[in-house]
Amino acid sequence: MLRILLTTTSFQDTPGEHHSLLAATGWEIVTARGPLCEADTLALVGDFDGFICGDDAITRAVLKKALPRLKVLSKYGIGVDKIDVACCTELGIPLLFTPGVNHTTVAEHTFLLLLALEKHFLFHTDSTRSGGWSRKTGRELAGKTLGIIGMGRIGREVAIRARAFGMKVIGYDLHWDDSFAAEHAVTRATTLDDLFAAADSISLHTNLTPETRDLIRAETIAKMRPGVLILNCARGEIVHTADMAAALQSGRVGGYGTDVLDEEPPRPDHPLLKLPTCLITPHIGSRTSESVQRQAVAAVTNLIRAMHGEQPLAQINPQVPVRKWV
Repeated sequence: MLRILLTTTSFQDTPGEHHSLLAATGWEIVTARGPLCEADTLALVGDFDGFICGDDAITRAVLKKALPRLKVLSKYGIGVDKIDVACCTELGIPLLFTPGVNHTTVAEHTFLLLLALEKHFLFHTDSTRSGGWSRKTGRELAGKTLGIIGMGRIGREVAIRARAFGMKVIGYDLHWDDSFAAEHAVTRATTLDDLFAAADSISLHTNLTPETRDLIRAETIAKMRPGVLILNCARGEIVHTADMAAALQSGRVGGYGTDVLDEEPPRPDHPLLKLPTCLITPHIGSRTSESVQRQAVAAVTNLIRAMHGEQPLAQINPQVPVRKWV
């Protein structure tokens, strides 16, 4: 019997057909509560044929210990920056993922953060909950300029919603969809500096790469409009934490709304946790009952197909062939 390790908590905690789909395989399913650090992942792997992972640290050491038994790695989600992709390819492990399942949800969450910052939402709800009636004057979205870095599926969904709010939208991406931009009145920024200079709010929807790590730092913040709002539903490491904390404290950045941090979960003294103009949600931007089920079904479908030697829905390293194991 095949043994499968399942670590993603939203998969485990959300009811839906993904549970029956996985149970119908008849495979032994072992669960752990991720995301796991390297040490915890190392302690588990070695006796599993398949792994449905979330944001666990899957390093070279983890992958080498997982062999020779590990046959398939099925990522629940699209971000693979915690996985040594090159090592998966080198060792012949198919790495599957689930694009196209959470863009609506993440785009909605982006606007939750933006509206909460512009309207001082938490200040007002905290005031009334504590028996007060304190008020601050907010700002409208209409007429403001939103700069979107990364015009993939999520970035495009954010642009559609921004236009519905009456915002002007500028985008930056190396790969540009002219037809989408024309249809939704999105202006292309030739450079990031152009976007930084023009945007009232900046929303990050790019992958974490060596080029985008610490993209938002003191040097780039200095090129932005004073009081700019920054939104991050991508990866925490795209923002330099110390520089962001300093910019929030000085008021150079008017607010930071983020669903991701460089440390998850953060240590109690993390520099961003207590700042009043910083709103942090615990990496739940894609965690709705609808998106969890779409994502989980896709992850299980990928695993089942690959174990049967069939083409998965999506594979990060398609040069690695899938083999029939059942």
